[in-house]
Amino acid sequence: MPQPISTIIFDLGAVLIDWNPRHLYRKIFSSEEEMETFLRDVCTSDWNEVQDEGRSLEEGTNLLIKSFPQHETNIRAYYGRWEEMLGGEIEGTKNILQQLKESGQYKLYALTNWSNETFPVAWAIYPSLHWFDGIVVSGKEKMRKPDHAFYQLLLDRYQVPAAQALFIDDNIRNIIAAREFGIDSILFENSHQLKNELEKRSIIV
Repeated sequence: MPQPISTIIFDLGAVLIDWNPRHLYRKIFSSEEEMETFLRDVCTSDWNEVQDEGRSLEEGTNLLIKSFPQHETNIRAYYGRWEEMLGGEIEGTKNILQQLKESGQYKLYALTNWSNETFPVAWAIYPSLHWFDGIVVSGKEKMRKPDHAFYQLLLDRYQVPAAQALFIDDNIRNIIAAREFGIDSILFENSHQLKNELEKRSIIV
């Protein structure tokens, strides 16, 4: 028999916090095409994820400038103007999180791929981050999703039984990794869809 859910684990970026480099680079580039080319070929997701895994912002920036010296100004903007990539809390998810917190029925944790140097900026700005019972930040732990060890770290640190946990993330590879642990998971599309999925599980009404 399935065990009742006692713990809900949230991803943060693009689930609770609207982080997107396009918020910044639309101010810098004159066309969407130029911006998308830059984000695809220069300041890529793969490059950013190494900083999320613990490489310093300075080292990551300098390495990229060596490869693309003609883009130095725009590369430096990535972390130099990083706060401009924040679009605020995603209200629908924030409301769901608040409802779950106020119910008192669930332990609430976050498992996030996030640089340990930039996470304190968001922590200082967004009250909803303080509602969690614990947050595991990849940049601090020097590992990231979908590495199984990162999931295991959260389960062990907070004594969470995998069979009693629910994981929410917008990246399918991270969802697959959680399911390999036997963790029920929701692939986040938007707050309305998340609310429906939680209602199906009788977690919210």
